Amino acid sequence: MDWQEWVSHSGLSLSGSFDLEALVVAGILAVGALAIGWIVGRRAGPWLSERIHLLGGSVPAGNRKTVTGIVQCSVAGLLLLVAGNSVALSPLGLTLLAVTLGMVTGVLSIRVARALAVGRMPARIVGLGVLVATTAAALGGMRPLIEGLDSVGFSIGTHRLSLLGTVNAIVIIAVLYGIARIVNHVVSHVIDRVSGLDLSQRVLIRKLSGIGVITIAVLLGIDLLGIDLTALTVFSGAVGLAIGFGLQKTFGNLIAGLILLMDRSVKPGDVIVVGDTFGAVGKIGVRAVSVLTRDGKEHLIPNEQLMTEPVENWSYTNRNVRIHVPVGVAYSSDLALARRLMIEAASAAARVLAEPGPSVWLKGFGDSSVDHEILVWIADPELGVGSVRSEILNRLWMLFAENHIEIPFPQRDIHVRSVSKPETD
Repeated sequence: MDWQEWVSHSGLSLSGSFDLEALVVAGILAVGALAIGWIVGRRAGPWLSERIHLLGGSVPAGNRKTVTGIVQCSVAGLLLLVAGNSVALSPLGLTLLAVTLGMVTGVLSIRVARALAVGRMPARIVGLGVLVATTAAALGGMRPLIEGLDSVGFSIGTHRLSLLGTVNAIVIIAVLYGIARIVNHVVSHVIDRVSGLDLSQRVLIRKLSGIGVITIAVLLGIDLLGIDLTALTVFSGAVGLAIGFGLQKTFGNLIAGLILLMDRSVKPGDVIVVGDTFGAVGKIGVRAVSVLTRDGKEHLIPNEQLMTEPVENWSYTNRNVRIHVPVGVAYSSDLALARRLMIEAASAAARVLAEPGPSVWLKGFGDSSVDHEILVWIADPELGVGSVRSEILNRLWMLFAENHIEIPFPQRDIHVRSVSKPETD
């Protein structure tokens, strides 16, 4: 059996004799299509990459090299497809064009898969499958392949599961997943560029748009896969019961997170105190709010906890926060001078606001000291308050030492009223 008979038995329609002239023409068409695709990609790739970057931000599919490769393969594949259907060639010439088209579409599918963050090995497997399918389709041999895939399967009741259906499902799910990721990223980038929305409104719209995109993708997938939803009605009661009991907390946290974003009581960037946790809100997620403390620890607080427990928001309506710094001086000190030095030390701190300026209150007369309190305002509570207190007290210590203002320590005076004489013999 020669090669023509073997190809014919495999389901591909190849007949006729070896035609060198047609083979040369097919080779010229293939090389020309690849050259034109390369030139167009080099010209249009950078421009298209910039447009994608402006629209969708820094997405993997917007990489200049990736876009250039996709354009090159797309143009070359389109030209090869047109040439194969418009130029009369011998079967061998058509085979050369079909194989070239299959290789181009295989490389194109690998580049697209990598742009969608698919792993290297799965992308190569997809590319190999696309190469075989495209080559077979261009040679008119897809029917045997389709019939072969459809013949491998089994039936469950009135439904049939086949290898062809599995391949179709995998392809549809992968394509919808990639499209949903790109659309969601582009929508998020567009929302971030809207200047009329504050940070919490942007987060809320991003979450709602993400839920909408996923819902549309799922509905499209169900429709394209031909899934009959009436078959799931039997399980709807059990699923609803499971959601009601098993996922109660999950859905409660989801709704609580949406409420927090809508009423804007807690926003990303706010400085809050919840229980013993003090820090800046980094992200309001589906389940929890991320709070970054000054120690670099990130606390994940459930959304419901912010709805049910008292929360101190230091930047709800105004970011200015007043700090209290207690100071005690000796009773023998010049109190007027001490207060002036306290104001001077507070005013020299880098983060203390000049308006409203620092003030000093006399709090009371203690056992060992006259108790004062320095009150200062800061506008950046997310940076913490300990550094401000430390800077003020360090400077005050030097000023008190220079001006002989004593900082007392607890003292006790013992008065002996009488001492009994020891008895002597």
